[in-house]
Amino acid sequence: MALSEQTIPQKMVRPSRWRRIWERVSILFVSKTAMIGLVIVLFWVLVAILAPLLTPFSPTEQDYEAQNQGPSAKHFLGTDSLGRDIWSRLIYGARVVLVVLPVSENFWLPGGTALWGVVLGLLVGSTLGLMGGYLGGWVDEVVMRLLDAMMSFPVILLYMIIIAAVGASATNVVLAIAIVGTPGIARLVRSLALDIRTRDYIRAAEIRGENSLYIMFVEILPNARGPIIIDAMLRVGYAIFAMGTLGFLGLGLPPPSPDWGSMVAKGRQFILAGSPWAALWPSVAIASLVVGLNLFADGLREESLRYQ
Repeated sequence: MALSEQTIPQKMVRPSRWRRIWERVSILFVSKTAMIGLVIVLFWVLVAILAPLLTPFSPTEQDYEAQNQGPSAKHFLGTDSLGRDIWSRLIYGARVVLVVLPVSENFWLPGGTALWGVVLGLLVGSTLGLMGGYLGGWVDEVVMRLLDAMMSFPVILLYMIIIAAVGASATNVVLAIAIVGTPGIARLVRSLALDIRTRDYIRAAEIRGENSLYIMFVEILPNARGPIIIDAMLRVGYAIFAMGTLGFLGLGLPPPSPDWGSMVAKGRQFILAGSPWAALWPSVAIASLVVGLNLFADGLREESLRYQ
């Protein structure tokens, strides 16, 4: 009797690193909501990067013979009360929001004001949330009560207190965004840490004798990155809206910086005079960018939950 052929199990091949990255990115193409949001965000990112090539005007260049003009061949979005080209101010304003952070007159950091504010808030909030969620006990009580005290202030009032204390500048706006966003981030990370710390691989790490810092930042944080990343995308939108609010109240970037909020504040004075353009276009810019970020985050969250 012939021996039956034995089936030799094939060796499991782990997908390459680029393959795993592509599988995560491909989720975006499934969600129409995420794609619409991504297109809006990429539009503003690209015009911000290419700003010097997309307009012949400086955002601070004044033309007193072209004050409060409507859209034309020369200024296709119109001009403000000082004759400055609105399109150039919009796209250079987008640079400060999304692409560069002006630390000083001659020193710029890559990454916009809103992005740096959210990143700094993530660093501080994630650390506090991990400490509270994993260590527990009195550490959790102290951290959470301090954050609860911060959250008791209305958001706009807290922004105004911080900016009034440290002054209006791009770096101080980053600081304000980080401080205001820290409590919400910390509470999210704490809730995720409370769940993840009960998993078997956390117990295995503790049995191996790993210290608390290793467990928090190597074992817990990477396994909580999905909800944290999606929340961070939403917070960038909130930060942009907060920048617009601060600029409208006169607490944003100092003039003559092309701050979208201050553009709305100055342009609204001329709406009833028949020149709504200086207030209309920056309002549209703020709304479109915030909506784009929210659509992108919502679509990504829906598809991530579907594929879990």
